[in-house]
Amino acid sequence: LKVKTALLDEIMQNPENTEVKDAILKFETKSLRDTRELLSNVGSNATQITSQDAYSFIEDNSHPRLWRILAESALERLDFVVAEKAFVKCLDYQGIQFVKRLKILDDKMKQLAEVAAYFKKFDEAENIYCEIDRKDLAIDLRMRLGDWIRVVQLLETGGGDDALLSKAYNQIGDYYADRFKWPNALQYYGLCKNYRKKAECLYVMEDYNGLERLIGELTEGDELLNDIGDKFTSVGISEHAVTAYLKAGNVKAAIDCCVSLNKWDAGVNLAQHHDFAQIETLLSKYATHLLDKKKTLHAIELYRKANHHTEAAKLLFKIAKEAAANGNLIRAKKLTVLGAMEVEQYRKKLLQQQNDKKKSTLDGLLADDSTTSMKRELQTSWRAAEAYHWFNMAQRQLYEGLIDASMKTSFRLVHYEDILDPKDIYSLIGLASFYNKHYGQCSNAFVKLETLEEMSQQDREAYQNLALDIFTKYPPADPQTKRKQNCPKCNAENKDWAISCGDCGEKFNGCVLSGRSIFNMKEAIQCKICKHYAIESEIRGLVSCKLCHHYNFSK
Repeated sequence: LKVKTALLDEIMQNPENTEVKDAILKFETKSLRDTRELLSNVGSNATQITSQDAYSFIEDNSHPRLWRILAESALERLDFVVAEKAFVKCLDYQGIQFVKRLKILDDKMKQLAEVAAYFKKFDEAENIYCEIDRKDLAIDLRMRLGDWIRVVQLLETGGGDDALLSKAYNQIGDYYADRFKWPNALQYYGLCKNYRKKAECLYVMEDYNGLERLIGELTEGDELLNDIGDKFTSVGISEHAVTAYLKAGNVKAAIDCCVSLNKWDAGVNLAQHHDFAQIETLLSKYATHLLDKKKTLHAIELYRKANHHTEAAKLLFKIAKEAAANGNLIRAKKLTVLGAMEVEQYRKKLLQQQNDKKKSTLDGLLADDSTTSMKRELQTSWRAAEAYHWFNMAQRQLYEGLIDASMKTSFRLVHYEDILDPKDIYSLIGLASFYNKHYGQCSNAFVKLETLEEMSQQDREAYQNLALDIFTKYPPADPQTKRKQNCPKCNAENKDWAISCGDCGEKFNGCVLSGRSIFNMKEAIQCKICKHYAIESEIRGLVSCKLCHHYNFSK
């Protein structure tokens, strides 16, 4: 019942600068204007127009919009008979039902409040309820509208109960959460103690300290603890995840968390503390998987974190042998030292667990190992490191021009034929002795080389020819020297390059810094880590032990 017009003259005169909203006009039809005027005068003493007159007029000019205007006007006057008829005419089923609900109400003020709410005058409706001291109805109205903030305000001034207040807080939290306003949502979830949604907010906000505090607020066995544990696991915070799982009584989940985050030491400790035997099987499977993928160093790190020192040591010794076979003796030494350190950790662990005094010695400890090969590797862990250390040191001294020092160091290699290739040992001794003009020792080295069983006939002939050329020119004798040292055990004189006593057979410790034999232990300092010795005068400002690379010397 409205006519929309356009001011074409104005638009055509200035089409670019004319505002569309100013050029479009709406005009009500005569029937609509007359209806509005008629309804505005209903009940007026001056005109004496009744609702029935308005009904008759609209019936003569029937239109759904006119009937709706009549229905709304009748509602404002609480004329439910006319309102119901008008709603029927405009086919408004909801309006008919609304009128029926109003008829049921026994209080005119309640009817006025409901009519005000129908016309979206919610503040007016609330004021009416408050005037008749029915704050509960005002609260119910705001709840139907979803205005939970106003519900809280009404509840705080009296009315309702704690359960309703908690529900309002929760709804406000949902409101903010739907709009991703997580800090506001967290505040209201905290007020209603909705811990599950509070945990979600903390997780989204990445407030892991708050999530940790939430664990303390929950009771033991709460299902939410498992969910919190999953959240910590997803971001790699194993400590808090384990705490949550254990408080929930879920030991298996705590161990699985440690496994998935590669915290094998914590996982093994949990398994041992709670008698969970499956961790060993899982650890073994994972290590086998890493080894199959040629990730030996990852497997070693896995065993180290799980405190399985013997398995880590075996793998270290294995790749050390591979490195030595490829000629990388520096890497072989480093790996062997690491393996020896793992063996030391294993020994310390057994000492802490062992109460039997008979097991306190090294032999007693090693007797607990299940395999003979492992016993041998444990006993000889430092020997391999010593062998590679002396060999590397002798070569370095030789290339640096320290010929005498190189010869003394190379002599120590004769005790390591089970680790190093004898051909390499005696070749190095022969070379250092030759350049140091100790032709007697050089001759002994050539004798050893010529009698090696695995030597090929071609190589043996080459050594024989070389020995013939050398000793034809230089007699196989060592130069005379006055530098002699007494054996600390039998007091017999020995040359300063001797590695054992010629009389009693006592082996002399070697200085890890210079390779020299130590005849007076009072002049030596022992490393606290590898238990090897160094002559005090050789330290001269060095910051670490050259064997294990720790600075731990003590008298």
